[in-house]
Amino acid sequence: MAALRLLAEARRHYLASPSHNLPLPPALRFHRFLCSSSQPLSESDPNPSPPEPPIRSTESVPIQPVSYAIKPKDQSPAEEELPQSTTPPQQPRGTRQTPNEEIRSNWTREDARFMRDVPSITPVSYPSRTAPLPEDKVSAENPATESDELQREKQQIEMENRMRRRVFKVLEEDKVVAPFPMLIDVEKKERKPILDLMEAIRQVKASAKCNFDETVEAHVKLGIDAKRAGRGVRGNMTLPHGSGKVVRVAYFAEGELADEARAAGADIVGGAELVDEVASSNKLNVDKCFATNEMILRMGKISRILRERGLWPDRKLGTVTNDVSEALNKVTSHTDFKMDKTSIVHVGVGKVSYSEDFLRENIGAFVNALLLAKPQGLKKASKYAGYITSFHICSTMGPGFPVSIQSISKAADHYNKVHLK
Repeated sequence: MAALRLLAEARRHYLASPSHNLPLPPALRFHRFLCSSSQPLSESDPNPSPPEPPIRSTESVPIQPVSYAIKPKDQSPAEEELPQSTTPPQQPRGTRQTPNEEIRSNWTREDARFMRDVPSITPVSYPSRTAPLPEDKVSAENPATESDELQREKQQIEMENRMRRRVFKVLEEDKVVAPFPMLIDVEKKERKPILDLMEAIRQVKASAKCNFDETVEAHVKLGIDAKRAGRGVRGNMTLPHGSGKVVRVAYFAEGELADEARAAGADIVGGAELVDEVASSNKLNVDKCFATNEMILRMGKISRILRERGLWPDRKLGTVTNDVSEALNKVTSHTDFKMDKTSIVHVGVGKVSYSEDFLRENIGAFVNALLLAKPQGLKKASKYAGYITSFHICSTMGPGFPVSIQSISKAADHYNKVHLK
């Protein structure tokens, strides 16, 4: 409509000024061609006749728009069944309601599509559907029959569960229901009190209940790193009352020294022929090996065999000597000890059948030898501090008892006074 009004105003303005000789625009030319009151102009005419003055009207006729009513659509049956709201639509804020507008009380979904401000339509909710339960299937005609069938089915299921428990031996009373997480308190072992040496010896003798004569053992924990100690702590000792152990001795000697070893009570005596026999058989069933100064130089080919069994003679241990009688006399009382990989020294110091004083003197001899084998680089304020960490004694099959460091120090001092001075 606005375009038509602009076109009419341009036409009137063009016709009001007849003095121009410009050609008509295409739009006016097309409009004049369609107009019945005007004559068509030809651009090819060299002498066009002057146009007639237009008839001006005092008032322009307004063009009224034509509107057509919307064709109503057939209302679907689903929309007819929808509940209609009885409340009138609310007027939105900031708008005024004209008197010509009708206040409709009922709205449909089809009307709501063409309206701008429409009140919200409440959703339609339908009842939820659930699967029927066995109880719902009970008919009204014979409810007793249906309940009996359900009871029989329940009994059958219980019987099957009972048989399954019997097969797998799983009973309900055997099941232990534990809360999660379940915290279990760690049982801490009570430390035994540290005893005096004489009291510990009495406890060891009382706890030895085997049929044979058990050995009294001493276990010493040293404060030395076994990996950095080189050869570790090792030495030998002579127990004043003997260890009570039967020792098999082999003596490598020749000539007069061999005859002297046989007279002193050596179990195996030999020279070069004994070395060849051990090298060929790769075994030697003895507890101790002695050798003379001459034979130790000819025993190189069996050194590996004897070292693996801890039988190789050593000058530091007193097993390489020509004094045969004295060496064999000290065999039963001579004991070697060595620190293991866990920095512990294990040694036997007598039998349970020994008296308490004999065991005390043997333990004193062991402690004195242990102090003599102390490494030179380990220096503390006391000769026991940092060297002996703990000291325990026990029988072969009995429990261990801790011993105080003060009591073993007194036993070592008593051994030095009685046997060495």
